[in-house]
Amino acid sequence: MMPQQFPLARQGAGHAPLRRPGSIRRTTSIDSHWPDGQGEPWVMQGRARDFLTPFGDAPPDVLATGQFRILASPRREILAISAEPDHPHLQQLVGVRAGGASRATLAEKLGDVAGTPLYQLLDDFAGASLVAGWIWSRWTDDWATRAANAQAASASAGGRGSSMADICTGFAAGASSLLPDGAPDTVGQSSAEVGPLEHPDDPLGWHPMPFQQGPQKRRARRIDLWREGGLIKVDAGFQDSGSNPDGGRTAVHEYRVHAEIDAATGILVALQALPLILPYRECPGAAVRATRMIGSKVEDFRSLVPEALASAMGCTHLNDVLRGLADVPLLARLLPENHG
Repeated sequence: MMPQQFPLARQGAGHAPLRRPGSIRRTTSIDSHWPDGQGEPWVMQGRARDFLTPFGDAPPDVLATGQFRILASPRREILAISAEPDHPHLQQLVGVRAGGASRATLAEKLGDVAGTPLYQLLDDFAGASLVAGWIWSRWTDDWATRAANAQAASASAGGRGSSMADICTGFAAGASSLLPDGAPDTVGQSSAEVGPLEHPDDPLGWHPMPFQQGPQKRRARRIDLWREGGLIKVDAGFQDSGSNPDGGRTAVHEYRVHAEIDAATGILVALQALPLILPYRECPGAAVRATRMIGSKVEDFRSLVPEALASAMGCTHLNDVLRGLADVPLLARLLPENHG
């Protein structure tokens, strides 16, 4: 039975909204580039910032920052890593492969900095590295063949191999996204042209992100949070995009998520996930199922989301957006009081 299909999601949200008085904004980005070309080890540069916008005339304030530089192997193993701020156990991530293994090792070795911008970046290494190679589809004609060869190499090394059936909603068994052998239909992927995330009237709205040209990929996140009555309100954005040969940018994934969290209990009471740009017609179905998280404690989302929205019930990338909300209760403690 073919999974439910939807109109292709091909319209991005544009630049980020203006910051609200009395809010905190976390922005993160992970940029990927290949100094030695496709199929070779590549460099991932992560940057993150927590930024407070007070009420009234008080100046905005940088609450925390973080960054990393990772050299990743074609099999998504960490070959080398450095970070700011440094951590005594950081080098124990070397040799770890992206995915469940990297997140488990991260929680075990660096769990004491959970909730910080650096931890969010390192947690996102798994998802960012999974998608990074997609950018070559904008630049080479044989990208699909190279991707298939990489999948075969992964299988021979004990990985999942080429079959993606039921790994997520978009690749549910019988979906239009899958070839007969279960491999993804990379040629049939949809994408959309996008503009800059930075708002032209808000130069401080994002941490500095360098201009990209050539085959370079970026995963960018934004989480805005503020108080409204007894609620913590959240507006989150997520985009996987990269530079294209025309000089612009192309995105393959983009979501916008609106959430309401009970400030006293930390429980999610409302959620709206908007699929804006996604590669296949089946993908938007995950946005409907995301409401399963209503009634759960947000601080536990890093573990709860993969359980509640596993395999074909969820979208790998929307799950990452939801998992990132786990830090909202901690950040909310730093929100200013409105005395005005």
